[in-house]
Amino acid sequence: MGQKRVSFHTLGCKLNFSESSTLAREFERGGYLRVEPSEPTDVAVINSCSVTEHADKKCRNIIRKIHRRNPNAIIAVTGCYAQLKPNDIAAIEGVDIVLSNNDKGDLFRRVEEIREKGKAMVFSCSVENLTRFFAAYSSADRTRSFLKVQDGCDYKCAYCTIHYARGSSRNMPIADIVEEAKEIAAAGQKEIVITGINTGDFGRTTGEKFIDLLRALNEVEGIERYRISSIEPNLITDEIIEFCVSSPKFVPHFHIPLQSGSTHILGLMRRRYTAERYRERIAKIRELMPDAFIGVDVIVGFPGEGEQEFMETYRLLEEVGASFLHIFPFSERPGTPAVEMPNKVQSRISTERVSRLEELSDRLHKSFAEKYLGSVREVLFESTDRNGLMYGYTDNYLRVSAPYDTALINNICAVRLLDFDAEGNITSEIVG
Repeated sequence: MGQKRVSFHTLGCKLNFSESSTLAREFERGGYLRVEPSEPTDVAVINSCSVTEHADKKCRNIIRKIHRRNPNAIIAVTGCYAQLKPNDIAAIEGVDIVLSNNDKGDLFRRVEEIREKGKAMVFSCSVENLTRFFAAYSSADRTRSFLKVQDGCDYKCAYCTIHYARGSSRNMPIADIVEEAKEIAAAGQKEIVITGINTGDFGRTTGEKFIDLLRALNEVEGIERYRISSIEPNLITDEIIEFCVSSPKFVPHFHIPLQSGSTHILGLMRRRYTAERYRERIAKIRELMPDAFIGVDVIVGFPGEGEQEFMETYRLLEEVGASFLHIFPFSERPGTPAVEMPNKVQSRISTERVSRLEELSDRLHKSFAEKYLGSVREVLFESTDRNGLMYGYTDNYLRVSAPYDTALINNICAVRLLDFDAEGNITSEIVG
C-alpha cells in the first residue's frame, strides 16, 4: 500500500481556511499526503459554509462529485452547513462522517476510527454544545497566515445563521494566541491576517480586550505585517484606529461590513449601528489613515428595501469612498427572523441592484488605485510564477505584479506603481 492521501475542500470564510490548514497539518503528522481537491484521494474533508442557499448547494455538489471520482474514499463533512443540517448531509450517498463545529478538532481521530471500524457516524450538532475553541492558523501560503483569534457571535442579526452554526462569542487567552503567532513567525511567514467570526468582540471568555490583543501581537518578532480581516463598525474604536496608525506593523487596510446604508433597513436587520455611525467611523479612519483601503460587505434585496433605501446605500458607499465591495443578494435562511418579514424584494430587482453595485465597486476600486500610480509603496511578494510574473499586495491592499525574481519571494520590497494591466493588477518596478 502506498501513502494515504487526504484532500481538503474549503468553502466560505477565512476562518474555515485557517481551520482546514490546521486539520491538514494533523493529517500530515499522521502520515497522510495532502493532495489537491481534483486528485484521487483516500480521505476527502469538506469544511462547509452555510451563509447562503448557494453555499449549501455548492457543498452538496462537491460531495457528489468527490464520491463519483473516489467511490471508496472516506468523506468527512464539517463546518457550518454540517452544524445546521447534519441529517441532510448524512443522507447524501458516500458521506461517512458529519462533524459539528464543536467537534471539528476531533476530525483526524474520527477518520482513523472509520478506517479501523468501517462504520459511518453522525455526531451531535446542537448549538448548546458549541463551547469549545478550536485553535487554528493557516500555513499553506508561504507569505501570509490567517490566525483565528475568536469564534462565534452573540449578535443574532435577522438574516444570519452564524450564531446557530458557530455558537456564542468565545476566544483563547491572548498569551496562547501570541504563542501561535510566534509559531507562524518561526515558519517564515511575514504577514498575519487576524480572523474571527466577530473579531472585534474578542475577549468575551477571557475578560481581555481586542486592543490588548493587537498590542501583544505587535511585539511578536518576525511578523512584519498585520491585517484585521473584518471588524464591525460599532466595535472599531478610536483607540483601535489610533493604535493602527502608530504601529508600523498594522497596515492601512480595514474590512468593515455595512450591509445597508439605510438606517431603517439596518434596524430591520438588527444591526448595531446607524448609517450615520458608519459614515462617522469611516471619516475617522480617513482622517488618520488617508491611504487606507476599506473593503465593505453589502446585502442587496433585504425585505423592505425599496429603491429609496437602495439608493441610500449606493450614495453612502460613494460618499465614504469604499475601496471594494463584497456584494451578497439577500438569501433566506430557515429559522431566521427575516424569513417572516413582509415586503419581499423580487429576485429580478435584487439581481439588477447587485449589477449596479458591481459597477460601482469597479469604479470605486479603480478610483482608489489610480491615486497611487507613480508612487512608491511596499509590497510583500508571493512565490507563484505566472507566465514570468509574480504578485503581491501593497500595505493598502493593491495587487501588484513584477517580473519573477526568486530573491523577492516573501520579502517586503519598495516598488513604484506604474499602470494597470489587462486584469486590473498594477505593474511595478523595484526601487533601489
